[in-house]
Amino acid sequence: MKVCIYGAGAIGGYVGVQLKRAGVDVSLIARGAHLEAMRKNGLKLLIDDEERVEHIPCSDNPADFGPQDYVIVALKGHQVPSVVDAMQPLLGNDTAVVTAVNGVPYWYYYKHGDQLEGKTLESIDPGAKQWNGLRPERAIGCIVYPATEVIEPGVIKHVYGDKFPLGEPSGEITDRATKLSEAFSAGGMRAPVLPNIRDELWLKLWGNLCFNPISALTHATLDVIASDPGTRAVAKAMMLEAQEIAVQSGVNFRVGVERRIDGAGAVGAHKTSMLQDLERTRAMEIDPLVTVVQEMGRLAGIPTPTIDIVLSLVRQRAQIAGCYN
Repeated sequence: MKVCIYGAGAIGGYVGVQLKRAGVDVSLIARGAHLEAMRKNGLKLLIDDEERVEHIPCSDNPADFGPQDYVIVALKGHQVPSVVDAMQPLLGNDTAVVTAVNGVPYWYYYKHGDQLEGKTLESIDPGAKQWNGLRPERAIGCIVYPATEVIEPGVIKHVYGDKFPLGEPSGEITDRATKLSEAFSAGGMRAPVLPNIRDELWLKLWGNLCFNPISALTHATLDVIASDPGTRAVAKAMMLEAQEIAVQSGVNFRVGVERRIDGAGAVGAHKTSMLQDLERTRAMEIDPLVTVVQEMGRLAGIPTPTIDIVLSLVRQRAQIAGCYN
C-alpha cells in the first residue's frame, strides 16, 4: 500500500508516523523549515510519554513519489484548491483521495441522491477546481478528531484523540475504504468505515461553524462561549439554522443542540483553531466552516440570518487582520 500525505503538518505528520510504524509505504509532502528538519532528523512524534522518530521520504515536489494508492489531504480546507495542479503526479486511475480536512469537502453533493446531485460549491471549490482535478469518484471522506501541534520544525506533539472515521460518499462499504481502515488500525488509530459519513461530518461541523467565528470575534475560550448566556444563544441559533439545512438533505444528528454545546464547553479553556490563526496572523478557515453553510442554505432555500451576521463580522475581522482573502 502506497500512501502519500499531502500536508505533513500536525495531523498529517501524526498519521504519517503511525502508518509508517505499521509498515505502510508512506511519503510526505511538506515545505519550509518543517520539511528541512524532517529531511535532516526524521519526523519526531511525542505521544504517550515517548518519542517516536521515523525517517519518511518527504519532499515539496509530488512528482518525486508518483502515483499512489491513497493520497491523504491533510491541509486546511481553503488551501486545497491551490494545490490541485501540483497533486496530479500522485493521482493514478485508481488512486483514492482521502479528504482529512475540516468543514465541507468538495465532493459533498456526489452520490448525494437528491436535486442537488452533482452540484459544486463555489465557496470552497471555486471554479470546480477540486471537482474536476481530483474528481469526486476518487474521494473517501475522513473526519479528523485528534488534536496535535507542531511544536518546532520536525517535531509533532500529540495532545489527545485517535479517531478518524472514514466513509464513501455513496455510503457503500468498499474494499478500498476497508483496507485503509485496517492500515489506520494497525498504526494505533481508530478509523471505522461508516455508511453515513455526512452525519459524522455535520456533527463536527456543527460546532466548528459557530464556536470558531464567535471565538475569533470575542477571543473567548470554549468554556466561556458555552456558559455565557449571550454567546451560547448565538451559537445555538447558528446550529439550528445549519441543522435545518442538513436534515433537509437526509442527515441525522445523533445528539441534540444543547448536549453538543455542553460537550464543547466541557473541553474547557481551549482556544479554537480560528482564534489561534487570528492570533498568529495566519489565514482563517472561514469559507470551509461558515461561508459554505450559508451557500448550502441558499441552495436549499433555507434562510440563515444568524450565520449571515456572524459571517459578515468575522470576515471583516479577518480582513482587517490580514487573515482572509
